Amino acid sequence: MREGAAPGETGAVIELEMPPATAGGTGQSPPRADGPAKVAGLAGYPADRIPADALWAFAVFTDQPHARLRHLDLAPAEQSPGVVAVLGSADVPCNEYGLTKFDQPVFIGLDHTGRSPVPCDVSRWEADHLALIVAESLDQARAAATAIEVEWEPLPVVADLDAALAPEAPLVHPYEGIGSNLYESMRTRKGDLDAGFAAAAVTVEATYEVPYQEHAYLQPEAGTSWVDAEGIVNVEIAGQWVHEDREQIAHALDLPEEHIRVRYPAIGGAFGGREDTSMQIILALAAARLAERGIDRPVAMQWSREESIVGHHKRHRGRIWARWGADRDGKITAAQAEAWLDAGAYNYTSNKVMGNLHLGLGGPYELPNAAIDTHVVYTNATPGGAFRGFGAPQAAFAVECQVNRLAEALGMDPIDFRRINTLREGSPSIAHTPMPAGVTMPEVIEACAHAAALPARAGSGDLDSDDGSPESGEPALFSPFVSLPARPSSLRRGRGFACAFKNVGFSFGFPERCEATIVLHGEPDDEAPASVELAHAGADVGQGAHTAFLQMAAEATGVDPSRVVGRFSDTGTSGDSGSASASRLTWMAGNSILGAAEEAEKAWREGARPAIGHFRFTPPPTTELDPETGEGTPNFTYGYVAQHVELTVDIDTGHIRIDRVISANDVGRAINPRFVVGQIEGAVAQAHGHVLSEHLRSRDGRLLNPRFSTYLIPGIGDIPVTTESVVLELADPLGPFGARGMAEMGVIPYAPAVAAALADATGVWMDDFPLTPERVWAALRAADVND
Repeated sequence: MREGAAPGETGAVIELEMPPATAGGTGQSPPRADGPAKVAGLAGYPADRIPADALWAFAVFTDQPHARLRHLDLAPAEQSPGVVAVLGSADVPCNEYGLTKFDQPVFIGLDHTGRSPVPCDVSRWEADHLALIVAESLDQARAAATAIEVEWEPLPVVADLDAALAPEAPLVHPYEGIGSNLYESMRTRKGDLDAGFAAAAVTVEATYEVPYQEHAYLQPEAGTSWVDAEGIVNVEIAGQWVHEDREQIAHALDLPEEHIRVRYPAIGGAFGGREDTSMQIILALAAARLAERGIDRPVAMQWSREESIVGHHKRHRGRIWARWGADRDGKITAAQAEAWLDAGAYNYTSNKVMGNLHLGLGGPYELPNAAIDTHVVYTNATPGGAFRGFGAPQAAFAVECQVNRLAEALGMDPIDFRRINTLREGSPSIAHTPMPAGVTMPEVIEACAHAAALPARAGSGDLDSDDGSPESGEPALFSPFVSLPARPSSLRRGRGFACAFKNVGFSFGFPERCEATIVLHGEPDDEAPASVELAHAGADVGQGAHTAFLQMAAEATGVDPSRVVGRFSDTGTSGDSGSASASRLTWMAGNSILGAAEEAEKAWREGARPAIGHFRFTPPPTTELDPETGEGTPNFTYGYVAQHVELTVDIDTGHIRIDRVISANDVGRAINPRFVVGQIEGAVAQAHGHVLSEHLRSRDGRLLNPRFSTYLIPGIGDIPVTTESVVLELADPLGPFGARGMAEMGVIPYAPAVAAALADATGVWMDDFPLTPERVWAALRAADVND
């Protein structure tokens, strides 16, 4: 890894290359190109690359879930020690932003420019921004915030879905003129629902509640901005789509996009949490306004962990009602569902997450008769947005619990039930149209079932032991609250199964694209290039994407991997890659790299030295769904996953230990097999926290536990005892080298698999989570589960 110029200098780039003599084409597992620097502590994350002469900016949150601004005086803050500037709504040419809908002011203020229809005098979220203070130090900026004079008129807080949907509920966004907090919906009608239920031998009905989840990435938000000698506003930050960040900045600052440059250094995780704007716009604004005043210094920001948790969106909480029916032979005859997502104070990507939830509520099954309705609802709570799975985990919890309950009601094996109903090649989708080619759900189910029938790998608990004593070979199960081992008779064991699918790439007619540039170097008489440069804007948010890009570029050009250099995640050097989201990046980037390599080889054969190839890949088009029937072609390919879970629960305490997880994923082609297994294991660990311990609490629009001391992400002793990755390579017909995206798949079916295992162990179905000990204990007591 070679770092280029320091922040503040035009052309600062980060180059990555494989170590010498690395065997690293596709299908192999070379070390990460950025691995040595990260292990040695030399990798430059945004907070590590802040120049010594930087000014510090502090974003002042309104701390008001719902209130109207009546008076604001920033002058006292401007006069505080060390303060260089205080910026607010009057300083933003177009005071609005939003990834899929402009509905959020950059600043809450009394100065409405008229450039945006979004009123900016109302705080709708406790983390709305009131002002940005730029000072010589962060401590001085924070201190100056206390000098701001502000008066608020409290407004009724719309705290949750119940409050938002109540008759005569206060409107969070009354200016939109829709007369309701429910602002977007989707609808599917397929077949004859009444006839389907009439044909059912059994029906199951339940209402499921799905909770928030905090992204908890390693490094909180941080960044630096400056104006270079050419007048370009530069922003160096962690994100997931440099070109979208540039577009958002350009819109708010009313600047041409070519006057803005965004680049990402090393990124300390994302999981969707960096897809929406955090400090990109205000950092750029600060640098631009200071430059106008003749102040030629970079501006830096860094959030604390608490500011990060309060200040960025979460996985959506929501509610799903479902009623499904099946005949005596186990064939699903009818499926009905209605779901509501709590969008929070602003849309972020909620309308798009709703689309994914909507498709997911059909599950990976053939449904002849279905009625599905989904909605997004504004509240004054923390916004929901992109998070690994993007609506699919919420849908899978409801769908897979319904399927497991149907199997139970029929006395069928849940895997056999799925064998009867799963989508297959050529099956009609819930959107009426045939599934895209490459459906491998049956093979994935069989692979997971086969692995579950084999003995557990070393390290997992022995589920056939009679008790939890050390003599049985089973590690003793301890209560998390006391230091005494559980009574052997209080331990119950169970198994659960669930499967899922999810789109790879953007959906519903979005103009999907991905660009790459390849430069072949060599002498005029060389038959083959001696080295390769790859320029690609795709973000590596920790998953190893850039190493995979180098592997694919080496494979596509036939050049030794150690002779391939990459320049990444910089609007100044690369075309638009699209986002590092939707499990799309390997699939899209690989196709763009293949195209760029072909173009470069043409130039090489024609004698160009260097030979440059640029390619913009566009996949098959998708369409929006018909608003009445839900018919359409929403996606061009999917990923498929199945999971088997084995657990032990102590009915005296409600404490659950996950003994064994099997996750079977079809990845099409493993570009880097080690990375694939890492993605599966990481997804399981992340889902594990969501299901068992991560309980983010909100009351009256305020987060109550925005710190890791009370929001409990799993540590090394909390994750499953054993996670077994089953990797299938059934080529995607359209994927580069056959690859299909898989990064999100491992989180999707985990919650329902755990819920099924708990029901198998205790006979109690839980319709919400996290399954914390106190909640499980209460459910078991209510059901009178005892010895």
